[in-house]
Amino acid sequence: MPGWVALAGSALSVLGIALGTYLTVAHYTTASVLACAETGVINCTKVTSSSYSVVLGVPVALGGLLYFVAMLPLQLPNAWRSPSPTIRRARLVWSLLGVVTVLWLVYVELFRLDAICLYCTAVHVVTVALFGLTAVGTALAPPEGHEPAGADRETAGAGAAATPQ
Repeated sequence: MPGWVALAGSALSVLGIALGTYLTVAHYTTASVLACAETGVINCTKVTSSSYSVVLGVPVALGGLLYFVAMLPLQLPNAWRSPSPTIRRARLVWSLLGVVTVLWLVYVELFRLDAICLYCTAVHVVTVALFGLTAVGTALAPPEGHEPAGADRETAGAGAAATPQ
């Protein structure tokens, strides 16, 4: 797996944390801190203060922030190098869950609220990019249970005789 996948995934996760933090602060303070138009189709206040902006008492912005906080450790280089199938599956499933959530939220913005939040759209783009990156990185990684090429040589002692298997 190329090293750029882990770096890009980590960077996207940090960007998502920054956006999620901004939207969460705006939710708990006042939506007017959003540097976004409040009239017409582009209307962050309408989106972030709608009935859809809270699910089971939890602000969607906070859910997004927590999504990226959980995604960051899964995107770090050590996680990508881990042979653990649990980490690999968690990363893939978590990124897929993010895209499914984004699809629902875009539907709500376009067809229920008739308004788009630019900051929310940035979060959506980061989430979809993370999914794409995770899918590509997973496809490029060695299959589960297989060590990368050269791993046997690293663990074998210098001059040790190879045993046939």
